[in-house]
Amino acid sequence: MNDSQEPSSKQGWWRRSGDKPAKPGAADVVNTITTYARQELLGPLRGSGRWIKMGLAGTLLLFIGTLFLMVGVLRLVQEEAGSWVSGNLSWIPYLVVSVVLTLSLAWLLQAMSKRSL
Repeated sequence: MNDSQEPSSKQGWWRRSGDKPAKPGAADVVNTITTYARQELLGPLRGSGRWIKMGLAGTLLLFIGTLFLMVGVLRLVQEEAGSWVSGNLSWIPYLVVSVVLTLSLAWLLQAMSKRSL
């Protein structure tokens, strides 16, 4: 081997004798940070967006279902109670629905506070 092909201690095997070491410029640093942010932040956020959409849709459907259920309970109490819940006592079916809804909400909050199923 001649001297031009032997790597010296000052230069590595990856550089030729006339090459200058590559220094990252500001554009390279910004590009690296932007790429990292897209990969590590935007990717997981896009995936979680689907879960958020499904959660909101489920919440809306549960709200509508609960609303219909409570109107059904109200109509049931109004029909089955007879004529004694008329006049001054017409608020009793609404109280029954309010109690049922409050108990349902308390049960739901208790279930949510548990660590496991």
